[in-house]
Amino acid sequence: MGLALITATFAVALFGIPLAIGLAEFAVSEEHSSLQRLAGFAARSVQSDMAHDRVPRALPDGPSDAAVALYDADGALLLGAGPSEGDAAVDYVLGGRTGLPPADDLVVAVPVSGLHDIVGVVRATAPSSQVYASVMPIWLGMAALAAVVLVSTWLLARRLALRLSRPLDRLVDDADRLGDGDFGISPKRSGIAETDRVSGALSRTACRLDDLLARERAFSAEASHQLRTPLAGLRLRLESALDAAEPMTRPQIEYGLGSIDRLERTIDELLALARERQTTSAPADLPRLFSEFDDEWRPRLTRDGRSFSSLLPGSLPELDASSAAVRQILGVLLDNALLHGAGDVSISAREVGENAIAIDVGDQGPGVPSSALTNRGVGRGMGLPLARRLAESEGGRLTVGTTSSPVTLLLPSRSRAGSAEDSEDPASTAKTTD
Repeated sequence: MGLALITATFAVALFGIPLAIGLAEFAVSEEHSSLQRLAGFAARSVQSDMAHDRVPRALPDGPSDAAVALYDADGALLLGAGPSEGDAAVDYVLGGRTGLPPADDLVVAVPVSGLHDIVGVVRATAPSSQVYASVMPIWLGMAALAAVVLVSTWLLARRLALRLSRPLDRLVDDADRLGDGDFGISPKRSGIAETDRVSGALSRTACRLDDLLARERAFSAEASHQLRTPLAGLRLRLESALDAAEPMTRPQIEYGLGSIDRLERTIDELLALARERQTTSAPADLPRLFSEFDDEWRPRLTRDGRSFSSLLPGSLPELDASSAAVRQILGVLLDNALLHGAGDVSISAREVGENAIAIDVGDQGPGVPSSALTNRGVGRGMGLPLARRLAESEGGRLTVGTTSSPVTLLLPSRSRAGSAEDSEDPASTAKTTD
């Protein structure tokens, strides 16, 4: 606002001061011309008397502010209002010089010519204060106009400054709220394209941060649920060992160490998945995963009087999904079957179409309602929503069917043309235990 006012002041001064000086010079020039005409007329009116050595009776009347005087050839005042002796302007004319007399612009001397020489001089003068007094109203009008221009400029600059500063103040407030963790900002449109783009970008950033924070909180809560399961199993084993009369055997110690290894692996995989670093995880190897599940879940189900079976055809193509994600998803489904299911638990894989593989995890319980994949308060734990999100992040899908039907994990597979020929592997043969 100050810069606009300074610029307007400079522009007004640059235009107004030369104009004011020009007007004053024009007024002086007009007054000088008027006096020149008056003196010339007076010289012609007294020329006849002066040529015959007669003193004129009167001089022509001029404006009230003008004084007219007649001098003889010796510079003595004969008639009119003026100094008794001729001044520099009169002496300049009587000396026979040509051109303008070296006198004040408001003093004019005109010679009165006789038959052969100059017989007198008419002197006309006017006060300079009268000339500037006539220009003063114009100067005042220009000053008033300049004041109006500067006030208008100040008001306009103030309005523009407020229009620009208010959206910026709101942006500062929104940025402070965003920094304090309040993501519910809703910027208002100001009509300024640049400011609206900034506020729109800030609003979109707030939405992304809110969504990211919500997903991080949900993931942390669901991941903690995944970590409690191996911890609970290890705790039960250690408590059983304390209650037993005999000291811990080597198989029990190895089982505990294996549980610790699985817990560490689960933590590493969950951290990698939380940071969206699936590219660092190798593609899932189904034969190896099924073997690990058989070693881990068969003893746990056997202790509860239940059986575990796995079925993996040997001609399946490779999965196009990370090993960490698939292990966590199937771990959630098996844990859900152990805690909330009944009877025997089975896991099997089959090819669906040309570029997909379905992995079914089922038991003889009531089944999993579809709402359990999204809602947490349905008695099915917090792991199923996590499993669903992990499946979707790998380009797959987690589905449930009718009552007592298995939960199916659909994942993309690599084309057979791009992979090596499947070789016979003992780990990939069907494995069934009653």
